[in-house]
Amino acid sequence: MSSFQAIPPVIKNLIIVNVLVFFAQNIFENNETINPMNVFALHDVHSVFFKPHQLVTHLFMHGSFGHLLINMFSLWMFGSMLENVWGSKRFLIFYMISGLGAAFLHLGVLYFEMEPIMAEFRSLSSAQQSEYLESRQFIVNTPTVGASGAVFGCLAAFGYLFPNSLLYIYFLIPVKAKWVVLIYAALELWSGVQNTAGDNVAHWAHLGGGLAGFLLVLYWNKSNRRNFY
Repeated sequence: MSSFQAIPPVIKNLIIVNVLVFFAQNIFENNETINPMNVFALHDVHSVFFKPHQLVTHLFMHGSFGHLLINMFSLWMFGSMLENVWGSKRFLIFYMISGLGAAFLHLGVLYFEMEPIMAEFRSLSSAQQSEYLESRQFIVNTPTVGASGAVFGCLAAFGYLFPNSLLYIYFLIPVKAKWVVLIYAALELWSGVQNTAGDNVAHWAHLGGGLAGFLLVLYWNKSNRRNFY
């Protein structure tokens, strides 16, 4: 990049697309023909709604305006610096790989967690299976949406490349980026292992995005380990 841009092009376009998709979700949420959550949100592989394209499309959907606002602010805060350093093409590749990493780890953990239910399902007769799935429809068909996994990849990369940069928690408390990343990752891992019920947060997606982002920036920086900021 020839000069620093406060809102570089990929960041700007990602924010625009996410906002437009959010409005489209709200317009079509009660549409009987096409329900955005069923078609484009990420579903467990056992769900009748699962489709491969959801690995990408769920990254541009959000469950609420607050969810959208936090993710877009975080994307701008951490992603802008990365895009200015790497350039737009490399940043977009990084963002999408982080998002895919989030989706794959999330689906992998879901598959493991769903296996006891599916094992019980397979042991039932055909007549019983329909009733069994209907009673557990909410679990099997729960959608996952949000750019959080890809954004967590940006946070991980920012913490790796700019470890001593100060981040202000609640805009007041200065903490170095490397500690923010480590503490946040530890909290997500704890919450994921504890399988916190009712918090409506895809902790393993966050960790998957962070891990994919960290490994990718580590690979890209393997010949330049001294270039930190």
